[in-house]
Amino acid sequence: MLSDPLFYAAAIPAVALTGLSKGGFGGAFGFAAVPLMALVISPVQAAGLMLPILVIMDVVGVTAYRRTFDRRTVLQLLPGGLIGTGIGWATASLVSDDAVRLLVGLIAFIFLARLWWFNLRARRRAAASQAEPPPARPNAASATFWGTLAGYTSFVAHAGGPPFQTYVIPLRLSPVLYAGTSAIFFAIINAVKLIPYAELGQFGTETLTAVALLAPVAIASTYVGVKLVHIIDERLFYRVLSVSIFLIAVKLIYDSVVSLTAS
Repeated sequence: MLSDPLFYAAAIPAVALTGLSKGGFGGAFGFAAVPLMALVISPVQAAGLMLPILVIMDVVGVTAYRRTFDRRTVLQLLPGGLIGTGIGWATASLVSDDAVRLLVGLIAFIFLARLWWFNLRARRRAAASQAEPPPARPNAASATFWGTLAGYTSFVAHAGGPPFQTYVIPLRLSPVLYAGTSAIFFAIINAVKLIPYAELGQFGTETLTAVALLAPVAIASTYVGVKLVHIIDERLFYRVLSVSIFLIAVKLIYDSVVSLTAS
């Protein structure tokens, strides 16, 4: 792996895209990291390699957003997130990589459908006054459900973004507050994931060497993400988020269906 130029051709963009996400874009780009790296190494190895890198990025993200996050949203999502992580650990040896890709792609489409439906309904209600669509109200039951899915998909494929976004985006947090909430929530989940991933034997010498080589890319790209989220237009922010997730979902579902039908 370490002597293969193709590994770096896939790993460096994957880490850079994840850094942008961890810096403020909440999964819009980082969602593609494991599938991208899985082009040259196994998906399980890719997930094991990405976790320490995610933790490194989390340190930057938490430092940047430690005073700028929605505490209530994090506390509502966290119990489900921990439950989902536990379920992911329990089923890690039973779920195929292609099945996980298909599941994550379908969840992404559910997220987009829910977001578009919410926006359409809110705009119809506000049409008479031409007001901005009102934000959704926090809901503990919904937060637990989507938090569980976020924890599960985060464990099996580092792809907890779509379930997280399904609950959080309708709350219409500002981009900076949204980024901080995402950073704090996933920093906690990723720290917890270190224990089961270590138990599953994912942190060998070769993996940790690759992590050390890619760490500078991780840190630099996370700082770039932090800077961009402070200057990007809010409407553009959510458009980029939605389009990115749509494209990644199509790719995940296509790859998984092709592989599952061929086997």
